[in-house]
Amino acid sequence: MIDYNEYKERKRFYNSKAWEDVRTYVLKRDNYECCWCKTEGKVTTKGLEVDHIQELQDKPDLKLEPDNLRVLCKACHNKRHKRFQYGRDQFKPRENKWEDEKW
Repeated sequence: MIDYNEYKERKRFYNSKAWEDVRTYVLKRDNYECCWCKTEGKVTTKGLEVDHIQELQDKPDLKLEPDNLRVLCKACHNKRHKRFQYGRDQFKPRENKWEDEKW
């Protein structure tokens, strides 16, 4: 079985024609809008990404299943994976610079 924890295998998958086709289908299905923003009453149509609801590494058999995919904007996708990015319409991690220090 393919190990999608390996960067080269994930890259191979995300560069495949099969992924390109299902990604296009999901974007159209979701009207090119972030589904998380939409639930908050916002319309976000830029910086869209297609997210696996059940992770590729955990459920490779669902990798091309449209019901396991949704459209998220970059900011929501980063929140979902706890990745931090700064800038307009982005979020910042809460800082607690003394947390690790012992007195």
